[in-house]
Amino acid sequence: MARTTIHPGACPLDCPDTCTWQLTVTDGRAVALRGDRDHPFTRGALCGKVNRYLDAVNGPDRLTRPLVRVGPKGVGPVSYRPASWDEALNRVAAGLRATIDAGGPQAILPYYFAGTMGLVQGWTMGPRLFAHLGASRLRTTICTAAARAALQSVYGGSVGFEPESIVDARLIVLWGANLLSTNLHHWPFVQEAQRRGAYVVTIDPLRTDTAARSDEHVAPLPGTDAALALGLMRHIRDLGGVDREWRDAHTTGGERLDARLDEWPVERAAAECGLDVEVLRRLGARIAGTRPTAIRVGLGLQRHAGAGQAVRAIAAIPLLTGDFRYPGGGALVTTSGHHRIDPDRVARPADLPTPPARSINMSRLAAALTGEADPPVTSLVVFDANPAATVPDQNRLRAGLGRADLFTVVLEQRWTDTCDWADVVLPATMQPEHLDLHTSYGHHYATLNLPASTPPGEALPNTEIFRRIAAALGLTHPRLRDTDEDLARQLLDGAGVSFEELREHTYARATGVDVGAAPYAKGGFPTRDGRARLYDPQLTGQGVDPLIGYTPPVEAADPQLARRFPLALISPAGRFLMNSTFASLPWHLDRTGPPRIHLHPVDAAARGLADGDAARVHNDRGAFLATVAVDEATRPGLAFTYKAYWARLSPGGSTVNAVTAVRDTDLGGGPTFHDTRVQVEGVPAEAPGQPA
Repeated sequence: MARTTIHPGACPLDCPDTCTWQLTVTDGRAVALRGDRDHPFTRGALCGKVNRYLDAVNGPDRLTRPLVRVGPKGVGPVSYRPASWDEALNRVAAGLRATIDAGGPQAILPYYFAGTMGLVQGWTMGPRLFAHLGASRLRTTICTAAARAALQSVYGGSVGFEPESIVDARLIVLWGANLLSTNLHHWPFVQEAQRRGAYVVTIDPLRTDTAARSDEHVAPLPGTDAALALGLMRHIRDLGGVDREWRDAHTTGGERLDARLDEWPVERAAAECGLDVEVLRRLGARIAGTRPTAIRVGLGLQRHAGAGQAVRAIAAIPLLTGDFRYPGGGALVTTSGHHRIDPDRVARPADLPTPPARSINMSRLAAALTGEADPPVTSLVVFDANPAATVPDQNRLRAGLGRADLFTVVLEQRWTDTCDWADVVLPATMQPEHLDLHTSYGHHYATLNLPASTPPGEALPNTEIFRRIAAALGLTHPRLRDTDEDLARQLLDGAGVSFEELREHTYARATGVDVGAAPYAKGGFPTRDGRARLYDPQLTGQGVDPLIGYTPPVEAADPQLARRFPLALISPAGRFLMNSTFASLPWHLDRTGPPRIHLHPVDAAARGLADGDAARVHNDRGAFLATVAVDEATRPGLAFTYKAYWARLSPGGSTVNAVTAVRDTDLGGGPTFHDTRVQVEGVPAEAPGQPA
């Protein structure tokens, strides 16, 4: 008789919501999945991406055995044959030892990010092993680096209002935040605020689903968010909307910012942003007169050259208005800094020797593999990431991945673009098959995920793979043999919640902030003096204006480049793809469709293009093919295409990252995906490899 059980767990994907779920397992196979209706934040709903998660878990394309390369790089699975774990691990150990012998341990680069957000599988044993070896340390910049650096400068850390308290706001500004696609479970709280009378404004260059459901949509030019924030603050000040008592008590640099705002009348800001001046006046007046105002900041707006200054400027608005006085007031970018769990402490425990090492910016991987790193990287170990699909300057990256002297190991669940370039591919488990611990960057709950179903074939958890690599290398330190439960307990040490509590209840709040609280009503920001900083002298040494200001985008604001490549291009997240995780699955691809380049009707007509035409999108770095979508969701001069497609499954074998640049943001060293200029041309119908 079949045995069916139900197991609680957590969604592992790169999303601020970190849903809890209920997994039904029959005879070791995951057969059904639904959201946990009792969770205070996610409340039982799963998004369109994750509703079909078991298609991935049970898919026929799961990797089930180690594979070793026997043919050329870059041509796919035909170059690989199955191997035993012993053979594969011996190859990995031999490759890493050869790198250490020839160039030292810093010639090894581990490359990982948010393929799973789980702290145990993603952020402990793998980084621990490479820290002990003395390998290069990865600066994990590709998502939130600019925003985190900006928040550190202004607030002293990644802090903000309590997300559930947004129901108490009277005005909600969703700035670069498309909640319906990327933060779905915060939207019901916004709707509840609307029912209580709140007015909702979305600021986004595109008319997204979230913008369409808001009370007002403001569409600035990409990369001009800081100019918009400065113009709003000037108008707020001119209308008497600055809470000077609160500002002067809990910030430094207020008088300096007053002088900066003198330079930013709304007319200047509106011109810089490509907006009607009345739009700024109206929104500025609304912010000046509405308490509390909540500003929910998304991550897409920090992917241009002036991203750090943009987030600093937006974060300054509630410091002028005093909105942090009130529950539901202030600004919020991420809750990840609110949790009392420190994975870095567990990745480099005090009793494990970890030699000093250089750091390499993950967003600059294409440059690091093609000459920027000295000494060169000659071993690359990839886990929880698919860089061949997700990092900038795709053509240069392929040249680096194809180097004959680069030894590459990939831990994966299915064959991805990056696997095409590996020397060894090791099969990894998925979320229902291993233990993991999750915090969230959108709410304040920690969640334990316990293994519930049987892994396919010989697939192993990341942690076990790294334990076996350590053993194959002859490393004997006991910290390299810690079990997954050991790692989870180490992460929870001092977190205010125990492993036993999570094992019994699955989730618990892992922060000292209560629902409905105003945690910074009396200041107490995590700076040295407890004051937020409108002027940060430490930025001078980084070449950044210490005063809140505006750094224009590089390509989007370049008039000479615009003559050759007249369209600014951004690549936001879509509703059915999660970074590159689901981009090979039929159900998700059917709903997403082929890669499309969305053009305003004016821009499409100027190029003689119609909806459904095949097009080539290009600049000096490269090109990709896409189907034209004539779309009034964008504005003239601005094109967009959704990110996350795999090159190996795309027409022409390239994606949008063939045209994006390796360039750092002003703060944090983040990528500049949304600071790109292109031209779009029609492709003859008979051209090979055209979009379907």
